[in-house]
Amino acid sequence: MRTIILYIIAVFALVSCSNEAILTKKAEQAYAIGEYYNAANFYKKAYAKVPAKDKAKRGERAYMMGECYRRIGQTQKSVAAYQNAVRYKCKDSTAILSLARQQLKAGMYKQAMQNFKDFLDIDPTNELAKNGLTSAELAPQWKAKPNLYQIKKEAVFNSRRSDFCPMLAGDDFTQLIFSTTRSDTEGDEESGITGTKFADLFISKKNEEGKWQQPEKIEGEVNTEYDEGASCLSADGKTMYFTRCSSDPDYPRYAEVWQSQRSDAAWGKPTKCEISRDTLSSFAHPAVSPDGQWLYFVSDMPGGEGGLDIWRTRILSNGFGGVENVGRPINTPGDEMFPCFKPSGELYFSSDGHPGMGGLDIFKATPDTINKTWIIENQQYPLNSSADEYGMTFDGVHNRGYYCSSRGDGKGWEHIYSFELPEILHTVTGWVYEKDGYELPEALVYLVGNDGTNEKLSVKGDGSFTYVMKPDVEYVLLGTCKGYLNVKQEVACEFSEESTDTTLQFPLPPINIPVLIDNIFYEFDKADLTPESTEALDRLVTMMEENTNITIELGAHCDYRGNDAYNQKLSQRRAESVIKYMIEHGVKADRLTAVGYGETRPKIITKKLAEQYKFVAENDTLTEAYILKKSKDEQEVLNSLNRRTEFKVLRTTYGTTLKEYESSEAEDKNKKKEEEVEE
Repeated sequence: MRTIILYIIAVFALVSCSNEAILTKKAEQAYAIGEYYNAANFYKKAYAKVPAKDKAKRGERAYMMGECYRRIGQTQKSVAAYQNAVRYKCKDSTAILSLARQQLKAGMYKQAMQNFKDFLDIDPTNELAKNGLTSAELAPQWKAKPNLYQIKKEAVFNSRRSDFCPMLAGDDFTQLIFSTTRSDTEGDEESGITGTKFADLFISKKNEEGKWQQPEKIEGEVNTEYDEGASCLSADGKTMYFTRCSSDPDYPRYAEVWQSQRSDAAWGKPTKCEISRDTLSSFAHPAVSPDGQWLYFVSDMPGGEGGLDIWRTRILSNGFGGVENVGRPINTPGDEMFPCFKPSGELYFSSDGHPGMGGLDIFKATPDTINKTWIIENQQYPLNSSADEYGMTFDGVHNRGYYCSSRGDGKGWEHIYSFELPEILHTVTGWVYEKDGYELPEALVYLVGNDGTNEKLSVKGDGSFTYVMKPDVEYVLLGTCKGYLNVKQEVACEFSEESTDTTLQFPLPPINIPVLIDNIFYEFDKADLTPESTEALDRLVTMMEENTNITIELGAHCDYRGNDAYNQKLSQRRAESVIKYMIEHGVKADRLTAVGYGETRPKIITKKLAEQYKFVAENDTLTEAYILKKSKDEQEVLNSLNRRTEFKVLRTTYGTTLKEYESSEAEDKNKKKEEEVEE
């Protein structure tokens, strides 16, 4: 009987070992392809089947459980697992460091401090341990003395699952795009990585009262049965870059950056961004630099500082240039993730490698142009906490917007918060548009300050831009766009204890069509200019001074009333009156040509005029026969539109010799060839 009992025990032990080996194999396979949630469950079951006396194996299984829980954000479970790994003397000495870092994330600062010290006894030069020890010392101090950030959890955006990586969109920032794993995302499967549904991009919009509405799936073809998240927009708002993580049961999951073009209100079918030929690294968390020239992203590719690093690649017309690591002091041996920019150039990112509160903290990196480096600042408490904070998005140039945090959620799910930092800002807001037309989203504004500032500003889809000025600095701004003349504006920023905003207009005259000169008036039935015309004429002189390479034709027009020959002569004399004024005010005569058209060229209605006057349509020609069909009041309006003074550009090479012109043309061609070679 005793022999039989021993035999049965041996059989059960053998079966148990066999089950443990099978579970461990499944755990290893799940871990290898990035299914950390599934791997954690397998390691947990395998751990339970390891005999208590087999301390080495229990330590190994506990350590891997901790690694899985750490990767899916279940901090308390990871702390418990790492504690068991240390207790069973896991061979991997980094178990103590991993435990300390997770205790830091759990807000267990005293325990973390001791474990960091213990690990530094083993590896005194370890940067993560040294920064972790500093964190354990600083975090309680920051929490005891919070800064001025105002934080609020925003219920309208949040669900019972993860809601993360918000991004403000729209010309007036009245849209918020974010990622979520809520129940009504695409597909029915749960992710083996997180244990929740795969993430999709959702959007919330403000109503006419300025209140956020319930989020809906983003319009278009962006969302799939896979994970979509961490998005950003190009400067003109027409291209969206986002992260996609596909699913494959046999291979590791590598995050990829995709892009989609907007068509009307919907987003088109995305295409993968070919950033690098490296197929064994992740590419995620895209962010476009304020000048629109660089795509920043996160990757674990070789050549970095360790962990996940922030990299960048130049955005070209036909793809992307080479990749480069942004290096120190931004990147560390830890993880640097979720880059984003304020329009003023500051880079915000999240890191668990710099000294912080624990987990991922948000840092601000300000360019130091003198030393050609970055100044790094932790945003401290209450913006940061011991949990994970990341994914900032700003309401334009202001220190307010949205971000996400996993604070207060035992399961590690992120939720969206608003933030605001009280500030005094002096801004200039400009609008660049076609004179007598619409916004010019392709425009660039060059800004120069007498303090040495030299910036090139892109405009938004509505042709607007906003720039934060420095007190006691004078600025010159030049609005430019291909096919249009330049317009210059000047503004001086004076010190004030309250925020101010200065609005400037940049109506750019087109080069290829006649441009109406508003508010030029003549004496009745004469060519004499009235005093009320002075302001408009002076603006015309200024335009010639700002565009020294152009010559123009000054054309005057009459309505159909009166003798044809008389109208022709009257319009000629009126055009000559404007020319005379401009010559007297410094414009060279050989840059000006006067032409009187009389009534021979009636006005053609533009889209903008058609919107202003409902009794005409775009492209209607205001001939005598057309006007006589209208009412008396309408006839008077249309006749006034025909009575006009316009200019059109004749040349854009004035003052340039043929040799200089050919040299300039050759230089442009060579530059284009160089760009093509670089691409």
